[in-house]
Amino acid sequence: MENIAVTKHIFTGVILAGGQARRMGGQDKGLIELAGSPMVQYVLDAISPQVGHVIINANRNQEIYAHYGCPIIADEFEGFCGPLAGMASSLRSVTSPYMVTAPCDSPFIPKDLVQRLYLQLLHEEAEISVAHNGERLQPVFTLMKTTLLDSILEFLGKDERKIDKWFELHKLAITDFSDCPDTFININTQDDLSVVESRLKASI
Repeated sequence: MENIAVTKHIFTGVILAGGQARRMGGQDKGLIELAGSPMVQYVLDAISPQVGHVIINANRNQEIYAHYGCPIIADEFEGFCGPLAGMASSLRSVTSPYMVTAPCDSPFIPKDLVQRLYLQLLHEEAEISVAHNGERLQPVFTLMKTTLLDSILEFLGKDERKIDKWFELHKLAITDFSDCPDTFININTQDDLSVVESRLKASI
């Protein structure tokens, strides 16, 4: 697909940092240090140049996340209902035409993540564009039209939580990122943290 320039101001980036991180002992993953910086810093550094505004979706330590200078939005839904709840809660505060999401624990987000998702959405005349690593969908790396707020709220209001099931209700574009699989390296355990930290230090 031909590369075209897009204005970043039509996008709001949302960093999803609202999970429980059970496999990390319940720590707030976004604030866990990775090679000297909190994990959320890597995502913020990668996403900020690609969008007009950034929101952090966090259910804990909001006063710490506020130091990054972004609006902090907590889930409206009790009980850590998953990424779709974070998307819905954040979407209420988005005024741009598109919202793009990424998790707080993926330090290798590419510089063209947003543009590639957007171009595929336009190409397929879709409502949602989701990254694919060549093997499976990566649903927390998603770009969507902000007009979908009512749809998400209605879906969650029926006690539905599965994001893939919500995707089925809309025209979905699948964006191929198989050429940069590092995008989807995330940190779920202490072992993951050690491996990624060693990799980052080796690249310096």
